Amino acid sequence: MLGSVSDAEDAAQDLFADLYAADSRNIKNPKAYLAKWTMNRCLNVLRSSRRKRELYVGEWLPEPFSESSGLPELEAEQNDSLSYAYQVMLEKLTPTERAVFLLREAFEYDYEEIADILGKSATNCRKIFSRAKAGMQDVSAAADTPLIRSPIVEKFVEAFQHYDVERLLELLAQDATMILDGGGRVNSAIHPILGRKRVIALLTSPKALIKPRSVWSHSLTLVNSETNIVFSEDGVARGVLCIELTPERDRIRNLYMVLNPDKLHGVQ
Repeated sequence: MLGSVSDAEDAAQDLFADLYAADSRNIKNPKAYLAKWTMNRCLNVLRSSRRKRELYVGEWLPEPFSESSGLPELEAEQNDSLSYAYQVMLEKLTPTERAVFLLREAFEYDYEEIADILGKSATNCRKIFSRAKAGMQDVSAAADTPLIRSPIVEKFVEAFQHYDVERLLELLAQDATMILDGGGRVNSAIHPILGRKRVIALLTSPKALIKPRSVWSHSLTLVNSETNIVFSEDGVARGVLCIELTPERDRIRNLYMVLNPDKLHGVQ
């Protein structure tokens, strides 16, 4: 819902504090109570941060997240998370559309339950879901498996490091797009780079992306449950490059690069 690891953690912490103080005997339906409390909390955060995002320097991308603890329960949680491309698409929905869409699509609530949670009619929720669904048709909710993604990601890293234009031509789709998020903290392109030719020009420029290419080390890491690229320096994440494949899974369609250090706290 929030696209921010820290905001999500704050919401969960506030929920636990609220439950601790509440009289559980007055909570007749715990599941509905939790869903309504959490969704309303998220909607309040999104509405209050709208102005902040409008004034954000450059493109705003959601925070990437990785978990490498090896604990089974955390691994299961990670596998249930949404792909990064899916998170990006969610950001294009209004807060209410996002709430209805996730409650229906991800958690399979019926429209009457969603209506009760959001204080709207079931008919209205149906219309909102239909509109949100149409806006999400461009990306699949199913996460690509590492076995499918890894070879392409590995080939991309090698081509990027060696300024290999021919290999990049083979890997990138014709309508490839690259979005960088520096947030004014790190130098990056303010507007999306549209088209394979322009994306390759940026990736092979000797003056651009110098640190990711030659200064920072890189590793293929599960970020948002998919194999993506984490750039680091002295063990600290400095950037994350998330890759979205075409529906045929044979080329790279979109590249999302997060360089804003404020958004890398959830990456290990």
